[in-house]
Amino acid sequence: MFLPLHDGVPLQHMKTPVVARSIIIACTLFYAVYILDPRGPDEMVGGFSLIPSVLFGLESLPEGYPYVPVWMTLFTNIFVHGSWFHLIGNMLFLWVFGDNVEDAMGHLRFLLFFLLCGAIASLAHALTSFYVGGAAPIGDVTLLPPNRPLIGASGAVSGIVAAYLILYPRVRIWALFLNGLPLRLPAYWTIGFWFALQFISAFLGSDDSVGWFAHLGGFLIGAILTPIMRRRYDPVLARVQAQELQAPR
Repeated sequence: MFLPLHDGVPLQHMKTPVVARSIIIACTLFYAVYILDPRGPDEMVGGFSLIPSVLFGLESLPEGYPYVPVWMTLFTNIFVHGSWFHLIGNMLFLWVFGDNVEDAMGHLRFLLFFLLCGAIASLAHALTSFYVGGAAPIGDVTLLPPNRPLIGASGAVSGIVAAYLILYPRVRIWALFLNGLPLRLPAYWTIGFWFALQFISAFLGSDDSVGWFAHLGGFLIGAILTPIMRRRYDPVLARVQAQELQAPR
């Protein structure tokens, strides 16, 4: 287990991470609908989740599903979460890491970055699900293996984690490890530990209900996009920021 708690990195270019907070609100509202809809959670899953076989045209859902064009489920699944733990875990990562990544990119580029990481992570899951997936019901329909629905912001958040690692590798982060052990370690250690867990879980199949390859795909595309989408690099400013971040707190 790894849960980030606090990093203490001040914002340099903006006062409020508007996009990161808006995404947290949007995901929370989606979850409220998910649990309060009298028709049951299957409605949200069938309407907005990514289902690989449906995406690739191998199967179809009952009439009326999904609620958006099939290709858009690459994006809409990001905002749907299946439990409070699922929601809070993803939003905690977004809260701790997202503000500084948004600060480094700007509002619009950060929003685009988040959506691209989420969509490509979803596509990575779809492509690999034919090898690692399992059966799952949607309403009255049981989808054949390997077409388990994908929901959650984990892939997009993984891209943000990769961006944070590139931008702030030596920043010390307070986090809970394993059985809740609090430690304050550099980002390259904490995120490196997190990535190792994702990689091992993806290839050893510790829990096939989790989209591990979405996490890996999001992390990879996040690492690729960060140098392209960050603000113009200023070596003088970078040195000043590095000194501030490494100062004792």
